[in-house]
Amino acid sequence: MHDKVKKIGILTSGGDAPGMNAAIRAITRTAVHYGVRVYGIRRGFEGLFHADMTEFNPKSVSDTIHRGGTILLTARCAEMMNPEGVDKAAGFCRALKFDAIITIGGDGTARGALALSERGVSVFSIPATIDLDMPCTDYTIGFDTAVNTCMDAINKIRDTSSSHERVSVVEVMGRGAGHIALWCGMAGGAEEVLIPESAENMTAYDTVIEMIVENRSKGKKHNLILVAEGIAGGAQTLADMIQKSTGIESRASILGYLQRGGVPTALDRMHAAMFGLTAVERFLAGEANKMIIFKNGKYDTMNITDAVNATAQYDNKLYKAIKMLAV
Repeated sequence: MHDKVKKIGILTSGGDAPGMNAAIRAITRTAVHYGVRVYGIRRGFEGLFHADMTEFNPKSVSDTIHRGGTILLTARCAEMMNPEGVDKAAGFCRALKFDAIITIGGDGTARGALALSERGVSVFSIPATIDLDMPCTDYTIGFDTAVNTCMDAINKIRDTSSSHERVSVVEVMGRGAGHIALWCGMAGGAEEVLIPESAENMTAYDTVIEMIVENRSKGKKHNLILVAEGIAGGAQTLADMIQKSTGIESRASILGYLQRGGVPTALDRMHAAMFGLTAVERFLAGEANKMIIFKNGKYDTMNITDAVNATAQYDNKLYKAIKMLAV
């Protein structure tokens, strides 16, 4: 089919994630290898409305594989939130003569791609979000870098927590998902992890306080608590409650947007490169309107409608392991 394909567009949308540039690089160089013209669309879907784009060649993406963020810039597009705006965006795709649009981003980006596909635009979507909150795939670009960034901060916080014999409550990102918190809880040796997937876990403040008091009675002088940002009240509320209830010095640390930046890890670069290459090759093989996924150790595609509507059930195995190892 690739003899008929002349032009594809790439855009990054929503929150940035380390590894996006590695995906852009892979898409560009794979497409050029097969004789396809590639255009980078700036500022996500917003760029479609202004034809804000530039043609890419292999040199355009040189020295980008190691860079965090996205060279195409990213933005949230209000017009894509209504049918009239999506109609307009699809019209621009046709006017610009794109044979396909490849989007790189999280759930919102995939939903934008799905909306375009429903209006006759051929799309592929690559999952890129530090939150790992897309059930259709086992991996999303940026997750590993975000976890390692958090771990670097947590290691430093633990030094101070131990020196001052205090409780450290660390809040990490994840939107409505607790994957970063769970991974950092396991790798950081946390005594407790509060995540939105677990109903009882979300409001376990009293249980956390009881655990800290019990740990003190056993001679443990410092505690590390991980809180996902989806927990009501967040780290500061919990730290204040612990100190007021127990008299133990407690400090909240909200890691915030530093988790989104930084040099992507080798794992993120590898997945990003393979996601990008797979997107181009599957499109040239005749597929369309798909999400690129990593499932059971293999790169594959899934119908974008099924991918966007996929749901996940919470498995508390990792949380149980954290609690067992914290004793």
